[in-house]
Amino acid sequence: MSAPKSLESVFIDVRIAEPAASDVELAKTLEEVCPVSIFKATDSGSEIVSGQLDECVLCNLCIEAAPDGAVTIVKKYEQ
Repeated sequence: MSAPKSLESVFIDVRIAEPAASDVELAKTLEEVCPVSIFKATDSGSEIVSGQLDECVLCNLCIEAAPDGAVTIVKKYEQ
């Protein structure tokens, strides 16, 4: 049996809307508040660490730290 070609999340997807995704200061904050390391701060803003998405504990700390509507957590199992 072969391994899956991608490590896409099964249960959770996290999205960051522009211009928040390219806000370097917000990226640092998101990286800091997330207890399961879903966010990575870079010189150009936030990156989502896709291998960590299903570790999300739905704490909403990222949503609280970001401007309204900037971060969205999608529960794939409710679609």
